[in-house]
Amino acid sequence: MQKIFVTGISTGVGKTIASAIFTEALQADYWKPVQAGDLDNSDTDRVKSLISNDKTKFHPCSYELTSPMSPHAAAEIDGIRIDRFHINEPETENNLIIEGSGGILVPLNEEDTLFDIIMPDYKVVVVSRNYLGSINHSLLTIYWLQHKGYDVSVLFSGESNPQSENIILQKTGVTLLGRIDEEEKFDKEVIKKYADKFAGALRSL
Repeated sequence: MQKIFVTGISTGVGKTIASAIFTEALQADYWKPVQAGDLDNSDTDRVKSLISNDKTKFHPCSYELTSPMSPHAAAEIDGIRIDRFHINEPETENNLIIEGSGGILVPLNEEDTLFDIIMPDYKVVVVSRNYLGSINHSLLTIYWLQHKGYDVSVLFSGESNPQSENIILQKTGVTLLGRIDEEEKFDKEVIKKYADKFAGALRSL
């Protein structure tokens, strides 16, 4: 059974689209532990709208916060404190895709970060997208995960930038999972196309 944690080098790099593709490819269950903001159109709602298979189950978030900001700050606004020990992986016999919030060091509270809920048996996919500073963000994210002993793969999102991508791969030695191109729109048909493309690589992680 696969448990894949999807993280990004920053916000807005394509984690949710990647998570939808992986969920469809493996007909996996989907879980977003912490949702901050956009509760009327959450990442779970978005993934649900992009999935074609009827096997996937969507597990409830452990925390749903009203403000679109760092979880620790959003929780404070809502008058609560996030307790990482209340973020419990859902029970399932199926493959599981877990979508993180922002990057791995996004704070949950004054002590814990998102990194603290990535379990040792998770495979981690880092979604990297080219922008000024993305090499540094990619290397820092990947190095930190590798240092802690995780099995890490990288997925590139958006327009190709061979100079950036090659240096990231050379310096880290991580597995390249593939690329999600810049598409006019992402709908069920496009997600299914990518799901078919990535299915084999995901199963062999």
